[in-house]
Amino acid sequence: MPKSKSHKGLLKRIKITKSGKIRFRRPHSRHIKSNKTGEQVRGYRRPRYARAGDMSRFGKLLFRPLRSQEKSVADAAGTAEASE
Repeated sequence: MPKSKSHKGLLKRIKITKSGKIRFRRPHSRHIKSNKTGEQVRGYRRPRYARAGDMSRFGKLLFRPLRSQEKSVADAAGTAEASE
């Protein structure tokens, strides 16, 4: 059985956080900002987190378990309710 290798092109474009979420930067944010509104440009500065629909595909490319932003929020809400 051959060794499972992570997708290097994907790894160069994302950061996997300690909790397993995927953080990335939005496309179209590098240059040619003169035809974009200020609101768009400011929005490009914020890092984005991968949503649930992409996580299964990313997990297959990276050969590791991952968590979506929705799953993390739901788990945090569940632990907050359990502690009350």
